[in-house]
Amino acid sequence: MVDTGLLSQSDLEQLVAAREIDTVILAFPDMQGRLTGKRVSARLFVEEVAAHGAECCNYLLAVDVDMNTVDGYAMSSWETGYGDMVMTPDFSTLRRLPWLPGSALVMADLSFTDGRPVAVAPRTILRTQLDRLAERGLAAFVGTELEFMVFDDSYRAAWKSGYRDLTPATDYNVDYAMLASTRMEPLLRDIRLGMEGAGMYCEGVKGECNLGQQEIAFRYDDALITCDNHTIYKNGAKEIADQHGKSLTFMAKFDEREGNSCHIHISLRATDASDDGAAVFADEHDPDGMSAMFRSFVAGLIATLRELTLFYAPNINSYKRFADGSFAPTAIAWGMDNRTCALRVVGHGPGMRVECRAPGGDVNQYLAVAALIAGGLHGVDNGLQLEAPCAGNAYSGGAQRLPQTLAESAALFEQSEVARAAFGDEVVAHYLNNAHIELAAFNAAVTDWERVRGFERL
Repeated sequence: MVDTGLLSQSDLEQLVAAREIDTVILAFPDMQGRLTGKRVSARLFVEEVAAHGAECCNYLLAVDVDMNTVDGYAMSSWETGYGDMVMTPDFSTLRRLPWLPGSALVMADLSFTDGRPVAVAPRTILRTQLDRLAERGLAAFVGTELEFMVFDDSYRAAWKSGYRDLTPATDYNVDYAMLASTRMEPLLRDIRLGMEGAGMYCEGVKGECNLGQQEIAFRYDDALITCDNHTIYKNGAKEIADQHGKSLTFMAKFDEREGNSCHIHISLRATDASDDGAAVFADEHDPDGMSAMFRSFVAGLIATLRELTLFYAPNINSYKRFADGSFAPTAIAWGMDNRTCALRVVGHGPGMRVECRAPGGDVNQYLAVAALIAGGLHGVDNGLQLEAPCAGNAYSGGAQRLPQTLAESAALFEQSEVARAAFGDEVVAHYLNNAHIELAAFNAAVTDWERVRGFERL
């Protein structure tokens, strides 16, 4: 058994027999991309769950952030009785969790009890788009760059304070800085080593612009592997922070300073036997090194970015991040290594890729990567021509803008023929309902901002 953190089913059986593993977490990403599932006795997992899966309530893909049951979902309601889904282990994802002694984790695919796959499950949505690529002899490779902010307050203390007057782990901008970031190094090191022990390839960590803000980077990989690792890392980083008596947040915009981004890099490779693994985005004869396929792929992203923004920016707070001059995009433009654009082309040769800068740290990465593939294939299948790149400041270049609110984004998604063709009406209706639920909850809330402005002066 090679100690990479990843385990085979046989490895797990040996570790359970040796009493080194006593708990197996069987989990899946929910609509918000959160790790959701159950802890199973390792003995029961080996004897029964490994072969047959385990059940969970289907409302887990039909609740709001607070886990409240809400109306409007076809798959789950009081009228349908809130039945079960089956979590089937995907053993290619089985791994140790070093920060949780005696624990292993395996990601699950979801089906209904009659065997039908759950079409609205994020993992299923991404698999569907990967299947579309496979039909064309292509595979997607993805890297996600997830930022977060660290606070010296524990999660429970932060909750008790209403998330007010928290103490950031640094007092000033530490972008690429070493000194103040070192204060967080005991936590950051435990996160990095924990993820390495869980089978990930950690590249390093760097400070970012906001107070206490950091980014831990991981090696790119197959799209589904990257998205699974993203979910496990995001959950695990919070667990490790909790063990340190600290807290961290991935929300897109915590305050009026820089938000937390999640830039997503994507490239395609050929999978046919004659050209296995060859990069298809590069062309050494092109002045910019870009293949015709890549140009059409990026053109498809430009053409669909507004109507698919719901999958890049899924929450009310996501849109607070889209601010001019903030390094978060506002303009639907592309450029060569231009960080003012929503789409930034970087790399050369086999490393040629496009970076989508629209998602924030709150993104459900499965949905975002699915949208990137759907938008790119729209461009490739229709032979779209790529417009000239933005060579200057995209913030002031006059390009069409990203949606400014969740309501605007939901309306565009509802009207999108590309979304319905790629994801299906069932998926579109499901995630539209999620957006409408969030909008209704937000519009009913009375905020601190309103009290400050209106308590005495209005």
